[in-house]
Amino acid sequence: MKQHRGSWGSNMGFILAAIGSAVGLGNIWGFPYKMGKSGGFTFLVVYAILAIFVGFVVMATELAMGRKTGKGIVGAFCDLSQKFKWVGWLGVIAPFFLLCFYVVLGGYCLEYVVINITQLFGAEALSGSASFGAMVTNPIRCMVYTFIFTAINFFIVRGGIQGGIEKFSTVGMPALFVMLVVVIIRSLTLPNAIEGVKFMFVPGYAVSAGFISESPSFINILSTAGGQMFFSLSLAMGIMITYGSYLGKQENLLKNSGIIVFADTFVAIMAGLAVIPAAVSNGIANGVALSDIQLGGPNLLFVTLQDVFVSMGTMGSLFGVVFYVLVLIAAISSVISLIEVIATMFMDDAHAKNKEGNRQKIVMGICLAFFAVSLVVAADGLGSNGVWVPFQSMLTTVAADGTVSMPVFVDCWLDFLDCLAEGIAMPLGALLMSLMVGFELGPETILPELHTGTKFRMDKFYIICIKYVVPVAMVFILLGQLSSFFGFGWFA
Repeated sequence: MKQHRGSWGSNMGFILAAIGSAVGLGNIWGFPYKMGKSGGFTFLVVYAILAIFVGFVVMATELAMGRKTGKGIVGAFCDLSQKFKWVGWLGVIAPFFLLCFYVVLGGYCLEYVVINITQLFGAEALSGSASFGAMVTNPIRCMVYTFIFTAINFFIVRGGIQGGIEKFSTVGMPALFVMLVVVIIRSLTLPNAIEGVKFMFVPGYAVSAGFISESPSFINILSTAGGQMFFSLSLAMGIMITYGSYLGKQENLLKNSGIIVFADTFVAIMAGLAVIPAAVSNGIANGVALSDIQLGGPNLLFVTLQDVFVSMGTMGSLFGVVFYVLVLIAAISSVISLIEVIATMFMDDAHAKNKEGNRQKIVMGICLAFFAVSLVVAADGLGSNGVWVPFQSMLTTVAADGTVSMPVFVDCWLDFLDCLAEGIAMPLGALLMSLMVGFELGPETILPELHTGTKFRMDKFYIICIKYVVPVAMVFILLGQLSSFFGFGWFA
């Protein structure tokens, strides 16, 4: 592998960075809620099965493709395939669209750190809804915090793999884990917190307790678990191919893939124990019906949990600072990996032309590009400010009774960009990658990379999964995502 882009300082540094890329805001506000409403432990079992037969296999394949070629996602596909070489561009388009709204959410996290610090020193404590409303309806302030958050990520990624991303991850991820434990202890000691724990883990409890009106079908659970597994593990974003391109030949890709899958799932469950019991406890204390408690999405982080911290008084502001710094670290660890995917593509291109890529200029250009688009997302304020959204009027439908309905994905700019990235580019890219490896190249192209660094062999398992299980699962996940975003109702 050509080392013109540097390499990881240690395997542990790589693992922490890979876990950091996977542990993002979606794990905190998505995984625990989907787990609870989809049958608790039943969801967890389905998720685990999919993670083993699909997530683990796709991750190992992406790491192997990166290390085999020593290039990022575009270069790796171009080196390996003639028919599918264009697919690598899906792995660049998706991170770019994700960055355009993720940095706005990161700015929200940064602002909430500041809000709780000022409250800690005597500023008036506003309710979650008041704080959130004031934030999203102030576009200029959102743009400023988006810029600061983007700048933080720029300074990390400009330092390179070892001096930037790995250095941040080796400090940030252990700190995130410690802060999670602190928040979990406080969350589980709140009155009625056990109701939140039951919501997450007890099969059928979400319905019997009144959190949701009816149990989802098994097909719906399978679709929800598959979608969450796929995005939670940072698959088809180009991240694992890019990170794999910096790995040495001595590293065991199978072991590393297993560690990352397990750690990501474990942290997602921990995040659930940090937020769901606290949200449920606060809702019950304030007489809110269980069905009306916000347990997922941005409202969970920025409204429900802020109310929890406000209700604790001064000590709550301290826990609020700890929690939102934790969320901020999760956001940064995801964003720096997305920026690196695109930066690596340009670095590889410069090297192919016998030029030395200027990392600082490349990263600066990337940050300016997605920051320009993010200004629209910040101005939109999650649909609060009436900013025009593409296709919104075209896709709005009026029922016979005069009721106006609109697909979820066009509610705001964030959802629109999310649809393009997570709803289309990522699952389609993973599907095509599995077909490329399984049928055009053949699994034997990847297997030697999986044999390196270990005597353990799982060739038959890998061949069956990459040729048959993964493509079928990816078709299912792709249809599930399209159904979710466009409201087709295939998995109702």
